[in-house]
Amino acid sequence: MQISFLLDHVDEPTLAALFGLLVGSVFGIAAQRSSFCLRAATVEFARGQLGPRVAVWLLAFSTAVIWVQAAQMLGLFRASDARMMAVTGSWSGAVIGGLMFGVGMVLARGCSGRLLVLAATGNLRSVVSGLIFAVVAQMALQGWLAPLRQALAGLWVTPGGRNVDLPAALSLPSWSGLVIGLVTAGLALGLAYRNRIGARVLVFASGVGFAVALGWVLTFALSQQAFEPVAVTSATFSGPSAATLMFFLTPDRGLGFDVGLVPGVFLGALLAAAWAGELKLQGFEGEGQMRRSMAGAALMGFGAMLAGGCAIGAGVTGGSVFVATAWLALLSMWVGAVLTDFLVDQAGARVRQ
Repeated sequence: MQISFLLDHVDEPTLAALFGLLVGSVFGIAAQRSSFCLRAATVEFARGQLGPRVAVWLLAFSTAVIWVQAAQMLGLFRASDARMMAVTGSWSGAVIGGLMFGVGMVLARGCSGRLLVLAATGNLRSVVSGLIFAVVAQMALQGWLAPLRQALAGLWVTPGGRNVDLPAALSLPSWSGLVIGLVTAGLALGLAYRNRIGARVLVFASGVGFAVALGWVLTFALSQQAFEPVAVTSATFSGPSAATLMFFLTPDRGLGFDVGLVPGVFLGALLAAAWAGELKLQGFEGEGQMRRSMAGAALMGFGAMLAGGCAIGAGVTGGSVFVATAWLALLSMWVGAVLTDFLVDQAGARVRQ
């Protein structure tokens, strides 16, 4: 993919930020219109249902895998160059951080990506929770919580200074990832048909997966033609949330893909909600919900940084390139969320009855 004509007019950091803005906007529109949310899918699953939320999540995940694997087969992307594949992975971080994130997203009633989308529609609960998420993520990255994160992540790491490529580790052929994506998409479409999900929702759910692939392809193309090193990455909301927060709080912070991504998601979700007439100010329902949401956001902020990504970053973006620790983190998020819904929400409902 040739982008040299763009580099003739825009410097590399600015172009990376514009790519982030584009990817974020596509993601924000698609996620808002499809109500894409890992937390909603895990709650449905915890309650013995394979309903519309599970179908939407599976379709978004599978289309990300299909688009990314197809792009790799066409030479538009190389998974081995992905930032999360090129660094040492943490098995312990994936498990502990994933569990923490799963617990947190149920308590906060949304994963970090969903909170950002809801904040754009006027949900003040999501604004507060999103800010707490970003602050704690920054603390875990470079602040007071960084030593704890590093200690937990260092308990069990991948060998060789790199993460583990699942298909290669399992001696699977190069086309196996595409087949896995197609099979998962078939399952998602079957669930969508059973739950009578309309074509519009399916198109936008697929758009979430397309946004992830778009990010990989654009940053890879930039890395191949830029003079300075460029991280090959895509949609995630742990590091970018912290980076965006610091960009607006400190002077001389450089532009980049991460800095463009979060405003892009907000803008896309805002425009989509305005078009659909769904902009509405909403606040906390009470002190109990406020405490619960704040605690959940803090758990997600630390958990995402420890796990190497959030529900989007590890669960979809990392999963689409078959990073082993990302798949383990995603599994841990599901386990943490299901257990929290069962032990907190379902148990609480039985007590009130």
